[in-house]
Amino acid sequence: MTDHDTVGDGLAVYLYGVARGLDPAALDGAAGVGGAPVRTVVRTGAAGTLAALVSTVRLDQYGEAALRENLEDLAWLEETARAHHDVVDRAAHAAPTAPVRIATIYRDDARVAQVLDEQGDRFALALDRVAGRAEWGVKAYAHREALEPAQAPEPAQVSEPAASAAPEPRSGAGGAGTAYLRRRQDERRRRADAGRKVSEQAAAIHDGLAELAVAARHHPPQDPKLSGRDGVQILNAAYLLEDGDAEAFAQAARAAGERWPGIEVEVTGPWPPYSFIDTTDPAPETEGAGRAAEGAVR
Repeated sequence: MTDHDTVGDGLAVYLYGVARGLDPAALDGAAGVGGAPVRTVVRTGAAGTLAALVSTVRLDQYGEAALRENLEDLAWLEETARAHHDVVDRAAHAAPTAPVRIATIYRDDARVAQVLDEQGDRFALALDRVAGRAEWGVKAYAHREALEPAQAPEPAQVSEPAASAAPEPRSGAGGAGTAYLRRRQDERRRRADAGRKVSEQAAAIHDGLAELAVAARHHPPQDPKLSGRDGVQILNAAYLLEDGDAEAFAQAARAAGERWPGIEVEVTGPWPPYSFIDTTDPAPETEGAGRAAEGAVR
């Protein structure tokens, strides 16, 4: 689990994240991407003792050209994302941990050590932000009941006209067509109203939960192929919580889902603070997946 000074030809170093004050024993037996053993590159300085979580990987799998091809394979991407997450999650349960982007590759351990020396202060600030906190995810889905437009009002019943009443004017040639267009316009208007109502409900859910969190981040709607859920995703957000606030937060999220018919709220966590780390990603020699794999696990 300790530093390796060199990496052989055809090999490189995969970086998962950086932890502070981590006991290396916490990673005993940990396997990373491709089943590679996980070790640490440790540097001690003004920012404290920082441990980079790394594995040795083959360039024919994680080099720039190989990554371009592998990133087109959703199964490979998901497997790599899960392995990356498992390492970060294991470290985060033992010490404050700042994840980096998936597929961040360096040529050797000496280069990783240099990054820790050069960017130690930045990592320290990120770790200060997340110490004693965890990320929780909330996704909200609108189902048919919430998305269907309100029914048009029934036409008023009109009694038979008296015999003495004036005869109805003859309808113009466009009378039936005009009525049809009016019905279509009314239907579009009701659908637009339903869409606005759902958006307002999503905003209300987010605002209420954000009040309970240290910080919150919106994410783009998740690809349905990854979520595997029915309904339209109307909220995909992350919330940074103090460790003691998780139960109250989960209760508030469940209550929000019960407030409106047709709205389903899903809470996941705790996660390492992926959404709340800003180390301006240390520049790797090869960075393949970047944001493409985000959300593949959460």
